[in-house]
Amino acid sequence: MGGWWVSRLKNSSSQMEKALNDAVSKSFIGRYFKLQPRETCFTRELRAATATFLTMAYIITVNATIITASGGTCSAADCSPPAGPDCLVRPNVGYESCLAKIKSDLVVATAVSASIGSVSMGLLANLPLGLAPAMGPNAYLAFNMVGFHGTGSVPYPTALAVICVEGALFLFISAVGLRGKLAKLIPDSVRLGSAAGIGLFIAFTGLQAGLGVGLIGPDASNLVTLTACKYVNPETGACLGGKMQSPKFWLGLVGFLITCYGLTKNIKGSMIYGILFVTLVSWFRHTEVTYFPSTPLGDASFNYFKQVVGFHKIESIAGALRFNEFNRKEVWVALATLFYVDVLAITGTMYTMAEIGGFVDEKGHFEGEYVAYMVDAGSTIVGSALGVSTTGTFVESSAGLREGGRTGLTAVFIGLFFFLSLFFTPLLASVPPWAIGPSLVMVGVIMMKVVKDIDWTNTKDAVPAFATMILMPLTYSIANGIIGGVGLYIALSLYDYAASTVNWLRKMRRVVVKEQNQVSATVGVDSTVEMI
Repeated sequence: MGGWWVSRLKNSSSQMEKALNDAVSKSFIGRYFKLQPRETCFTRELRAATATFLTMAYIITVNATIITASGGTCSAADCSPPAGPDCLVRPNVGYESCLAKIKSDLVVATAVSASIGSVSMGLLANLPLGLAPAMGPNAYLAFNMVGFHGTGSVPYPTALAVICVEGALFLFISAVGLRGKLAKLIPDSVRLGSAAGIGLFIAFTGLQAGLGVGLIGPDASNLVTLTACKYVNPETGACLGGKMQSPKFWLGLVGFLITCYGLTKNIKGSMIYGILFVTLVSWFRHTEVTYFPSTPLGDASFNYFKQVVGFHKIESIAGALRFNEFNRKEVWVALATLFYVDVLAITGTMYTMAEIGGFVDEKGHFEGEYVAYMVDAGSTIVGSALGVSTTGTFVESSAGLREGGRTGLTAVFIGLFFFLSLFFTPLLASVPPWAIGPSLVMVGVIMMKVVKDIDWTNTKDAVPAFATMILMPLTYSIANGIIGGVGLYIALSLYDYAASTVNWLRKMRRVVVKEQNQVSATVGVDSTVEMI
């Protein structure tokens, strides 16, 4: 009897789903998104969007945490008195309160930019791709341009202006059809080395304290060393005792293993599950791993967290762009580096997703390609105005493609999911760094897979690729890695260029000599004829 009811319920559910899919396919929505021509349906697109959102939703808190490390618009003026200029890098209640507000702003800005970008991609390009502030550019903004708590060479408002200009350049080269061609001009070894190097850089930040699990810390003789200490100097980060005894590190390790196990079993949203487990444990007060210690700042954070549902208005970072420092060399170096990285990473990711989805034709193009590049560039401009780094297509879109997402309806649903997340800002802003760190390490693991495509038997390819990879984490600069890799590739290519030039000159000399001989022979014949 029970089996009969279950069977009847399944049949009824299937019939309702079929009726819904048929109705939507025949409606304006179905015709606009070409559901029938692309052999898909409403519920399949919804499932695909859910899978993609679950796999990329981690970016909301991860991106906010990374960019908050730059200090945003916070300054020494926000420090609690008495305080000097060094209050930016020393524990200070006033400055930390400002950082907490900046993180809430960035949570909202990340979700809004992802929502706008994804919906635009779906409506205008009709492609099932999710967009959000990309990993890599956010780390470059936070640690290379602005620097930890504003200790870099480029102020945060100027960095946003750089991203805005970069987006405008993207828009221009996309409009004239140069974007894909520029990406193909970059040597493959440097391109692959850049992707792997950025992955190492991101993983390195996830292993440190402040932004990650605290496994790595400073050392007076070796620069860096294994720490995970229970007691740390709050000003210098140096280990004071209890190496490998930090409860927060071990909790983060458990979260990392949960993520690894989920990815091993191809469980959708594995990154989220690892973050979620560590975060839930850290929300309990009066424990050694709590995110809400019994301090004035901890109490304020806990009171905000208890609101659970609430819409946070962006207060400090929206419209903070400042263009008055473009006469400095550091600004132009940052612009060139970001442009280079994003031409490689974001353009390449979008094309790869189109290949996975089967949209690329035999000529190497895909339907909606021109509009997709324009949407991607426009989303970067919008994101910079909101206060976040470059927005681009996420590789996690492949999760939705595997679920059968074929149209822009998938992207629209992804954008709607990001919009709904705006109403849970108190929860999203209360994710601890030791929950984010494992996901950063996993991002590094995923980005490292490109090294298999480097020709390690060819020294001309291997040396620039390795230099690019190793310089990024060791010099704590994505720009240094790119400059080193490109410089070595050019240096190792000089012999080939010189040899080609010499061969070309020899060939031209032979052609000139041959023409001179022909002219001399012709003149000689003409003289003979005249004498006759």
